[in-house]
Amino acid sequence: MLRILIADDHTIVRRGIIQILSESYPNAHVEEVADADAIIAAMMKSKWDLIISDLSMPGRSALDALPQIKQIDPELPVLIMSIHPEDQFAIRVLKAGASGYLSKDLAPEELILAVQKVLSGRKYITPRIAEKLILSIHGQIEEMPHQSLSDREFAVFSLISKGTTISEIAESLHLSPTTISTYRSRILQKMDMKNNSELTVYAIQHNLF
Repeated sequence: MLRILIADDHTIVRRGIIQILSESYPNAHVEEVADADAIIAAMMKSKWDLIISDLSMPGRSALDALPQIKQIDPELPVLIMSIHPEDQFAIRVLKAGASGYLSKDLAPEELILAVQKVLSGRKYITPRIAEKLILSIHGQIEEMPHQSLSDREFAVFSLISKGTTISEIAESLHLSPTTISTYRSRILQKMDMKNNSELTVYAIQHNLF
């Protein structure tokens, strides 16, 4: 039996995905969780064939959880869904181990196509992102400041830009406040910024929320 885990902090979104999947996979066993830590907990209890996860959820993002997910089950396909433009996140999540990146405004048929592809062991990549991947490999895309950040730095940057405190970030990422402060210093240096306010303005301007 196909086992699918859906992660999203909005119940209505989870139910919508389940409804779409039920038409093509009526016998699948589907469970739903609301955050990245719950994904890890579900993986420790059961074996899954596919994870479909929102990118941004309370606490850790799916991007931050991807390394742990792949460590637990390297072969498990993970589809990331988001309201954010694929230009901003698709390449990063693919490099982190995701099997595909989908916009939440896509047609239901496209979700099924993506599921079929990743379950067969392939990647789901739109033509636009395929082109960007080729250009990035050949160094033909000018890197934006946030693209110089590591995945963990990017996770901290995202939380800081939302106004999350150092202690709250430390708790959600299971790290010490000192470590988060170190990440913050690196982020400011790499992005050539002076304070959290500048990070927030940058995130808003580039639709990174």
